[in-house]
Amino acid sequence: MPTIAEAQLIRLQASQANVRNICILAHVDHGKTTLSDSLLASNGIISSKLAGKIRYLDSREDEQKRGITMESSAISLYFKIIRRVTGANAAAGDGQLSVTDQSNASGTDSGSVAADSSAGSGSSPQSSSAETKGLSEEYLINLIDSPGHVDFSGEVSTASRLCDGALVLIDAVEGVCTQTHTVLRQAWKESVRPVLVINKIDRLITELQFTPLEAYIHLNKILEQVNAVMGTFFSENVLEEDYRKKAEKRREDEGKETSDQADTFSDWHVETQDDSHIYFNPSEGNVIFASAIDGWAFRVDQFAAIYAQKLGMKEGVLRKCLWGDFYLDPKTKRVIGYKGLKGRSLKPLAVQMVLDNIWKVYEVVLTEPDKEKTEKVVKSLNLKVLPRDLKSKDPRVTLTTIFSQWLPLSTCVLLAVVDQLPSPPAAQKIRMPKMLHPLESTPPEPSEEWEKGMVNCDPSSGVVAYVSKMVSVPLEVLPKYKRKVLTAEEMRQRGRIQKEQLLANTAAAGNGETGVQLDVDEVIASRAQADAKAKAAAEELKGKEALIGFARIYSGTIRVGQKIRVLGPKYDPTQPTLHCSEVTVDSLFMIMGRELIGLEEVPAGNVFGIGGLDGHVLKYGTLWSAEWEGGQNLVGKGMETAPIVRVALEPENPSQMAELVKGLQLLNQADPAVQVLTQETGEHVILTSGEVHLQRCMADLRERFAKIEISMSEPIVPFRETAVDAPAQLMTSSAISANEHQAAREQDEKLIAKNETAPRGTIVATTPNRHVRFVVRTMPIPEDIKKYLMEHGEQIQTYIETSLGGSNKGSSSEKLSTEQNLEKEGIKLQEKLMSDLNPLFANAGEDWKGKEKDILAFGPRRIGPNLLINNLGVDFSRNRGNNKEGDDEATAISIQDMAESVHTGFQIATNSGPLCGEPMLGMAFFLQEIEILDDAQESGGGTSASEGRSKMAVTSGQVIATMRDACRQGFLDWSPRLMLAMYSCDIQTTAEVLGKVYAVIARRKGKILHEEMKEGTPFFSIQALLPVVESFGFSDDIRKRSSGAASPQLIFSHFEVLDMDPFWVPNTLEELEDLGEKADRENVAKKYMDVVRKRKGLFVEQKIVEHAEKQRTLRKN
Repeated sequence: MPTIAEAQLIRLQASQANVRNICILAHVDHGKTTLSDSLLASNGIISSKLAGKIRYLDSREDEQKRGITMESSAISLYFKIIRRVTGANAAAGDGQLSVTDQSNASGTDSGSVAADSSAGSGSSPQSSSAETKGLSEEYLINLIDSPGHVDFSGEVSTASRLCDGALVLIDAVEGVCTQTHTVLRQAWKESVRPVLVINKIDRLITELQFTPLEAYIHLNKILEQVNAVMGTFFSENVLEEDYRKKAEKRREDEGKETSDQADTFSDWHVETQDDSHIYFNPSEGNVIFASAIDGWAFRVDQFAAIYAQKLGMKEGVLRKCLWGDFYLDPKTKRVIGYKGLKGRSLKPLAVQMVLDNIWKVYEVVLTEPDKEKTEKVVKSLNLKVLPRDLKSKDPRVTLTTIFSQWLPLSTCVLLAVVDQLPSPPAAQKIRMPKMLHPLESTPPEPSEEWEKGMVNCDPSSGVVAYVSKMVSVPLEVLPKYKRKVLTAEEMRQRGRIQKEQLLANTAAAGNGETGVQLDVDEVIASRAQADAKAKAAAEELKGKEALIGFARIYSGTIRVGQKIRVLGPKYDPTQPTLHCSEVTVDSLFMIMGRELIGLEEVPAGNVFGIGGLDGHVLKYGTLWSAEWEGGQNLVGKGMETAPIVRVALEPENPSQMAELVKGLQLLNQADPAVQVLTQETGEHVILTSGEVHLQRCMADLRERFAKIEISMSEPIVPFRETAVDAPAQLMTSSAISANEHQAAREQDEKLIAKNETAPRGTIVATTPNRHVRFVVRTMPIPEDIKKYLMEHGEQIQTYIETSLGGSNKGSSSEKLSTEQNLEKEGIKLQEKLMSDLNPLFANAGEDWKGKEKDILAFGPRRIGPNLLINNLGVDFSRNRGNNKEGDDEATAISIQDMAESVHTGFQIATNSGPLCGEPMLGMAFFLQEIEILDDAQESGGGTSASEGRSKMAVTSGQVIATMRDACRQGFLDWSPRLMLAMYSCDIQTTAEVLGKVYAVIARRKGKILHEEMKEGTPFFSIQALLPVVESFGFSDDIRKRSSGAASPQLIFSHFEVLDMDPFWVPNTLEELEDLGEKADRENVAKKYMDVVRKRKGLFVEQKIVEHAEKQRTLRKN
């Protein structure tokens, strides 16, 4: 079919009710891009014969090579249908009875296809009555194809935030996989309505060779699995909401008697809520059965429309019975349930009326080719297939031709999108209140003007838009640099104008000639000059990149040249001047895959590209009308995993460092999942989500952004340091650097020493100037408390930010009210945190009971799973502003003056542990005693105490260093352990290569958690844990060993203790007998520790020559 005109797509942007914003979500290799190709073929963008082969939306070279999508790509599609209406309602139509059916390029009766959602499954379409007319409807479908690989899950978050609906694809053979869970949860969190597409059904026929009945049972199991996942999301929501209600009620009833409270909570039960709307049911039309590679798809209602006339049943009744335990009684011609079988062996309606027909087509065309039967099938289906297609030597061509007319994929999918997924006005009424009030179960009614504009998707309101990511595109792609392609009508118009101009020139000359004499050489020279200019301009643009924002507008109409405000991710409405800037809209685009169409304006409810944000938006942000004061930050917390793999970069030619820095800046903006850091040592480091993501980033840097040769260090994997209650090994000098040893030897007496009489981990420390002495006791945090701290990091961070937010100094009334609000919010969060921690500390033992109220700090970076606890018995606050004692007492040195230094030393110690400078995890430090020695008070002489305080700067620095060393020494008094970052590894493979897969996992120190055979398939599903440090090259290794039969999916899971002391050496007689003095068994923990210490430049105890023996040469040649 011909390509849709740009003006037609632009016109439809204003029809909000006929706009659909959808994304395609799935596990890797489940057929997203192939499905997209079929939808693009319906608009004439690519040939229908190339659909599934060209992978149009995979525009990157590495995407084509790997066969996976790495970046979200957007495109706008046009879809026009004609619905049959009675004569009374036809007057409301626009009178256009011509049909534009995008998926039926062969010219069949597409009117019946679009109107009835069917193309005849066994009988020709029935002619409509004389009073029935066609009502034409045009739709604009903004489609985003997202990656399925776990390394690019950040792209899934950006896609789902912009859309109102999603097509969730599942491989009919592999079923529900790990990333399927992830994308379904992301859609649930963003209130995106999904439609399920069970793809690759052809594999059940050709690979597994299922019968129609076996395939029906298998498809039902997949539906049950998906609905079980959706049910868990719903139950989580219900329980969370119910808990919140009970907690609010408990706070209200705090003043009542305890007996009343007991009566209230003894009858605690969850309210019953209707959850039927969240499940996928073929009878509801939200399930599509498809084979994207063969170009067909169907929904149950397509066949219900045909068979309802044959059976004389109502279409709505048959639609409910066509999938499920319903059967057709051959005698009575009535539909019966399972109880009505009475022992008879009947096929379900879905098998008899739907699957049998599809299996028959595959049988006569592909599995057992028979030309005569094929022609009969084509004739019975009333299809028009060309003889050359029937005689094709490739049976797939014949198969695709038949299915593209009988059950066209694009028509089925686009009709499901139009019917099942909401338009922007309908979707925003549901999504916007949840986005604006994420913590409230029942969001309030919109009161502000901007809030009403967003909820109602009002194009006449002020502009509110969300930029989900910045996209880097070549300058030559921008519309203003592209040569405009004229249409046939425009070229004819230009020819007429030129002809009239020539005739006018001739008449003015008065020579009576019909033409004008032209200098041919001059014309040729001018054309050559114009071509040279165009070539030079193209060469100048070649290789240059521009950043455009990928955005969704929720309210108002944005125009070129308009001034808008940009709110950054850290924007806070209480501080409206921070993280906010004003920009002028430079350009607007409709994104069409690899191309861009220039726009003058974009109304609410559309997805678009925007230029002019470079330097104002780093990765994502909010666009806000300049007319409105204040603003609302729309940046939400995504589902993407934290980057876990880091590498240090440097140019091979040191003089090209500026190009590398500029390239890293562009990469940081263009990739939402990457993090770019500059270390204290000056190293440039990038953090990526995984090995594939790292390879993509390096390709972008070398080929697009920096365009220089870059050398990359070995991947840097994070570790954590912890301690367990086990006998400590003899300490070696690896734990403390050589410089620290030398400094300790030079001391007259030991300043940091273990207290032998006190409990384990107790350290007595004195500053080098002997002004301050304190006692710190180190203990491993119990497992329950540690788990809570790790799972509630965001809550702790919010508590820290709000509690410290009130310490900002200012005199204005606005700042004062802001501080008061922050203080109230901090008190609420503190109460919630303390109520959660109280039972955990109470159950941890006597040493921990009631200590949650004495927590001074979390660490590292103030939010980590390590604790600094006040065990002094007195207030040890860092804020001395409330001290109202006399002047002498106020200037005297007190233990409160040391609070900030102690806190800083704790943060440094937990951020860089003694083993290899990695952060600690799960350690608590109890401040038992702190004492200001007499020397500190007398150092001021007899003049005043202020002189003593003047020397506090030196003492504060020494307290920081001493506290750091005391924490590290207390840590080493326990039995230290390294914690490895672990990947959760999911592999699907066949039984033939199962042993090879196990061998690869075992060689890389992984461990198998679970293995099961998927019922009805020859595939095994393996779940394993694999250390990240051992994972590099794992995917390639396992594919080579299994000859491509196994492909792993690696997701960062957690940190796990490596149960091996890095200081272990053979000590006992038995160990020495078994292993010898050299300890032939490799100490893996020590190996990891030494590698990290060597990389960081720390001291490593390493023997260059060990057990050397003199070699004696007996014979000389």
